[in-house]
Amino acid sequence: MNLPRLALAGLALLTWAAPAAAHDPEAKYLANEGVMVTRGETKILFDPLFGESFGQYELVPEDMRAAMLAGEAPFDGVDAVFVSHAHADHFAAEDMVAYMRAVSEARLYAPQQAVDMMAEIAGADDPIFARVTPIALERLDDPARLNAAGIAIEAVRVPHAGWPQRADVENLIFRVTLDDETTVMHMGDADVSDWHYAPHQEVWDERALDAAFPPYWFLTSEAGRSILTNRFKPARTIGVHVPSSVPDDPAAREKSLRDADLFTRPGETRRLDE
Repeated sequence: MNLPRLALAGLALLTWAAPAAAHDPEAKYLANEGVMVTRGETKILFDPLFGESFGQYELVPEDMRAAMLAGEAPFDGVDAVFVSHAHADHFAAEDMVAYMRAVSEARLYAPQQAVDMMAEIAGADDPIFARVTPIALERLDDPARLNAAGIAIEAVRVPHAGWPQRADVENLIFRVTLDDETTVMHMGDADVSDWHYAPHQEVWDERALDAAFPPYWFLTSEAGRSILTNRFKPARTIGVHVPSSVPDDPAAREKSLRDADLFTRPGETRRLDE
């Protein structure tokens, strides 16, 4: 039986706070490209706070958003937050300033453009910026490599979809390893042209990838699927940035998405060790 998306979303919200087993790596969907990844006591967020749906993408439910901004379970103890780029369906500067003020243990890693937007709101001398790492890269630069609290972080600038029209957008792919065990990749709104990825093949090959969270257009295009299969080689792929119009029933989707694993409803979870 196929339930309407609204009913399914309601069921997901009933379970969004349920914890995984103690050390099981897990991904929890927030909305659009928002994902929380946990492993044991380590917890990270990708693109968690934004306010624009453009009339076609999921927004973070208000109770989930309030829990994040208050640092309440299941969003307590977040170690690091990652922002892929400063578009309004991925990032809200005012919300991120509020979050960093409220959650004193969290560190933020974001493109310079996003950090500049936060500084305009908070002032560059706000104490939160002691825990904010701006990442300023150009296309084809070597990756930024950082380590903090048992988390290994690599960031590569890859153009936003639609390149070269949006060449000014600082879109970052983050590859993050939790506790030297679980490695995940968040791609932001990366473009599907292979020439952005081929020069970094040694970087992609450095770590085995447990899970990738590509925008759904990597799954609908042959070029995108080839990049995932031949460049990144993740053990598991979960598509994000999925329009609300995409049916929950895989059989009702366009052919290229019928066999795809997609995050479509806030609160969904996936084990990352299966």
